[in-house]
Amino acid sequence: MRKFKVNVNGSLYEVEVEELGGTATYPTAPAPQPKAAPVPAPAPVAAPAAKAPVAGGAGLITSPMPGVIKDVRVNVGDVVGPDTIVVILEAMKMENEIFAGMSGKVTAVHTSRDTSVNTDDPLVTIG
Repeated sequence: MRKFKVNVNGSLYEVEVEELGGTATYPTAPAPQPKAAPVPAPAPVAAPAAKAPVAGGAGLITSPMPGVIKDVRVNVGDVVGPDTIVVILEAMKMENEIFAGMSGKVTAVHTSRDTSVNTDDPLVTIG
């Protein structure tokens, strides 16, 4: 096992990596320094729901990034609140929850499961 310190977005993590085979040699690391208390992994953060106002007080929720739709959680006619998850979008091997961001009734669903989307593609309209 080899130990490494990894800095992710300003948080320092100590990880152990097991070498599975081969005869690679690596330079020796500097002398170990006192260990800091282990830092728990940060909780996944959902991508914010991207929305653009539409005439008539309706809201169009658009894709905040390119990806693939893994699940559509609402149907036309459903009543949603600001924290209702409407779509699960996979981008860069991470699943992102897209929230309604407003209260209202779903008037249109513009996407379906396993569909590729680009940034600003329409996902759901809430009226």
